[in-house]
Amino acid sequence: MSLLDQLNPVQQQAASVITGPIMIVAGAGSGKTRVLTYRIAHLLEAGIPPYEILALTFTNKAAREMKERTERLIGNHAHSVWAGTFHSIFARILRQEAEGIGYQRSFTIYDSDDSQSLIKNIMSGLNLSQQQFNPRAVQSRISGAKNQMLTPSDYEESAKDFFEQNVSKIFFEYGQKLFKNNAMDFDDLLLKPIELFKKHPRILEKFQYRFKYLLVDEYQDTNRAQYVLINMLASKFRNICVVGDDAQSIYAFRGADIRNILDFERDYPDTKVYRLEQNYRSTKTILAAADSVIKNNRSQISKTLWTDNPKGEKITLIEADDDKAEGVHIVHHIQENISKEKINLKDFAILYRTNAQSRSIEDALRRAGVPYVIVGGIEFYKRKEIKDVLAYLRVIVNPKDEESLLRIINFPARGIGETTINKLIEQATKTNAPLVEVVQNVRGLESLNDRTKNTVAQFASLIQKYSEMKSQMSASELARSLVDELGILRMFKDEGTPEALGRWENVQELLSAVTEFVADKKEQATLENFLEEVALLSAIDQTSDERNSVTMMTLHAAKGLEFPVVFIAGLEEGLFPMYQVAPDVSELEEERRLCYVGITRAMKKLYLSYTRLRYRFGDVTYPVISRFVSEIDETLIHKETNRRSMFTAEKISSMQNARQRYAHSLQTHQAQKNEAFVPDQEVDYENESQEDISLKVGVYVEHEVFGKGKVMQLSGKGDSSKAVVNFQSVGMKNLMIKFARLRVLGA
Repeated sequence: MSLLDQLNPVQQQAASVITGPIMIVAGAGSGKTRVLTYRIAHLLEAGIPPYEILALTFTNKAAREMKERTERLIGNHAHSVWAGTFHSIFARILRQEAEGIGYQRSFTIYDSDDSQSLIKNIMSGLNLSQQQFNPRAVQSRISGAKNQMLTPSDYEESAKDFFEQNVSKIFFEYGQKLFKNNAMDFDDLLLKPIELFKKHPRILEKFQYRFKYLLVDEYQDTNRAQYVLINMLASKFRNICVVGDDAQSIYAFRGADIRNILDFERDYPDTKVYRLEQNYRSTKTILAAADSVIKNNRSQISKTLWTDNPKGEKITLIEADDDKAEGVHIVHHIQENISKEKINLKDFAILYRTNAQSRSIEDALRRAGVPYVIVGGIEFYKRKEIKDVLAYLRVIVNPKDEESLLRIINFPARGIGETTINKLIEQATKTNAPLVEVVQNVRGLESLNDRTKNTVAQFASLIQKYSEMKSQMSASELARSLVDELGILRMFKDEGTPEALGRWENVQELLSAVTEFVADKKEQATLENFLEEVALLSAIDQTSDERNSVTMMTLHAAKGLEFPVVFIAGLEEGLFPMYQVAPDVSELEEERRLCYVGITRAMKKLYLSYTRLRYRFGDVTYPVISRFVSEIDETLIHKETNRRSMFTAEKISSMQNARQRYAHSLQTHQAQKNEAFVPDQEVDYENESQEDISLKVGVYVEHEVFGKGKVMQLSGKGDSSKAVVNFQSVGMKNLMIKFARLRVLGA
């Protein structure tokens, strides 16, 4: 039996072609990852060496899944295939060849926060006000220019106003500073390889021979730089396979250009095109709804999705009085589905157009005691304490990384104040020397007193010590030794607050991550590789199926995922589709594609909701239902009346001064629907962040981090009140009640 016999006929054709350009138009839920996996396996079975195959994806999760599936099909032979995100693959190439464009191989990769910090420092040096020129907006303009492959000079020539003229000045300094710091931002990981290949044709030719077979996932999401890189690598042998769906092109704001997929046949006239139109994910009803929406777009590749799945339930359209009531409705339906269908919380996803919409839904989930996780919130590796430790590791690897050096020079506090730091920076600017050299030679700096010189010299000695130890210790041993010497864990432990304890646990988790990395990567487990992997992680890569919680995320973040039950909230004109003035055709079509993506995340059941009143930007608005709802065949929709909810917006408003009574009423309502979610005892929601009047020794409580536990001891009064709680997961904890946000479950 052939390997490809496990595919449907069109999938077989797409996976079996070995040479020449091919485009696979893969509709939502049509098994594109399966086809890519089998195509790689087929290439290997045909005798293609694994190191000649390059698979480019947009998330580490997708690359990992593709590689693991291929190895399951044909064994360890697939291990040498290069599969990864654009950024990780080209970062890997730059690690080998960076010296060809004047960088050291130990270059640092700056994430968005690092880039913004650098921009702020540059603005300060140029005497540009952060109130007049928002650093985030400046960063966005620079990134947008880079995505279009514009140089600072190009941007300066095209500057249309005062803001853009000043951005061009910052842009120029930004590039200079990055180079001086031996650092690259995410955009550089795509631009620098192009520079490298143009400057050194032999290096390009080396990688053209190395990667004779290219596979590109989510081709509709590629930007100009990615398009150029792909075509540079493919130009010699033209064995390029792109997979994508123009109907899921939703990242124009990041520089994605839908023309790349629409014009692929123009770029490669001998392209073979295969359309994957059988959907394996959704019911007939959900698929019909998605089709009825997307067919209103003019710019698209023709295809007709179909499925052998059951017809399924109608789509439920929820009309809520306001955004608070919308949250209550959603929670009600989650509980109802769990009660009737016996499904898990992790089977539910709540999608919305903007992050701000999550607040009212979160409130409803919290009041109901329904656990949830937000994808794209404060990610683990962006927490302050984690970035502080990572900054130390980055400076140890790349001492020229000025932004990381400035972050840690006085963390933990060692008496190096802003005045001292400014003098060090002035000396570096004056002598045109890297800041690290000034720090290392601080004893010769006459503008500082002896005590300050000693303190700075001790810091320099610490960095030097660990830079030398880097080659003698594993990454995990070095990280543990460094954290121990810095006293960070001791500092958080001595502070004693729940917040500090959370930071202590986060740092411990970071050390665990380094240890796990060393165990997994073995001989490749260098500190440089760990920092690179961390820098390239995305929010989706950090989600896990292990936690049984409702998933909340923006529609953009949901791409590539699927859930049995999906809620799409806020289907209102101006919110979704989002616009402030009348949208142009291209903007509206992208919003419609985003709606299509949201609908096709649902496997069995889909809910759409909108409100008659919504608070936006501090004002009351009276929205109109989204045009996308009217584009769905009305025979596919069941509109829900408000009679099913105990709480209208008016009732909620009238109860604002009686939250405890409201919580008790909500509890009674929930108990009728699903006893599993509601404790038998009354909960005092009014005192979530204050001393809880119902808190006493012997009662059971729930903490947002530590979970469930029993109160063993109470002491103190007012803001100084403390509780000793024995938690099931972590044992005894001594908590300040003011900050602990304990929820009483009962005796």
